[in-house]
Amino acid sequence: MTRPGRLGVFALAGCLGCGLTGCGGDQAGAADDGRVDVVVSSYPLEYVAAEVGGDRVDVTNLVPAGGDSHGLEPTPRDVMTLTEADVVVHLSGALQPAIDDVLAQQEPEHVVDATALADHGEDPHFWLDPVRLAPLGTQVADELAVVDPDHADRYAERAERLAASLQEMDEEYATALAPCRGATLLASHEAFGYLTERYGLRQVGVAGLDPHVEVSPTRLRRVVDDVRDTGARTIFFEAAAGLGVAETLADELGLATDVLHPIERVADEESYPGLMTANLAALRRGLVCTG
Repeated sequence: MTRPGRLGVFALAGCLGCGLTGCGGDQAGAADDGRVDVVVSSYPLEYVAAEVGGDRVDVTNLVPAGGDSHGLEPTPRDVMTLTEADVVVHLSGALQPAIDDVLAQQEPEHVVDATALADHGEDPHFWLDPVRLAPLGTQVADELAVVDPDHADRYAERAERLAASLQEMDEEYATALAPCRGATLLASHEAFGYLTERYGLRQVGVAGLDPHVEVSPTRLRRVVDDVRDTGARTIFFEAAAGLGVAETLADELGLATDVLHPIERVADEESYPGLMTANLAALRRGLVCTG
């Protein structure tokens, strides 16, 4: 579907949503039960919204558990959900352009856009740097306070608590990875730029940001040369995407393989803190470190 046609469908769905259920602009700002309806467009944003909102919010993630957030194409029901939300938390840009289109067409009153926290071009994975994720909690708390002013202090307190936990996580990473500064992080695709920048590592991706793009022979030769020059000993891959080319490269060069999670496709039993802890353990196992 072309962009104009897609927007037309979005507009129609939005109008139907208003006609059948009423739109957020006609409401007092919170659900009838007093809870705030928050809609997010990826798991890391869901984690922050739930941590800051606590039992005052109902968080709906447009991406189902285990789903791929890249290139999300919203259904008419998704459009209605966005239209009726009290607060929308989204990362605009290259990750989900169709959601950008919906928000531009519907213009919800309360939107938190995390794009200022993601300044690495088309790389959306800013949440892999816990220091970058912390300000999003404050932004969410501020917007929730506008919608639900009676509980503004509670939102601010929870945002501060989240920031403190993320600071603790950052300190744990910094301490554990200090002996690894300058080490090469060889990944199946380049999802770890924010993490490597924060902790002084060097990322080499077999594929670029999109793991579905076929790797060219020229790029593969460069990666092979890089591995031999740096002595990298592990290739990290995303479990949800499978080993793919990484397995071939590991076999040819005698590399170990390990899972490094970009924290996008998250199963019901998984969480941001748990996955970040698992990632740190994998990095300590797989990187070439001095201690």
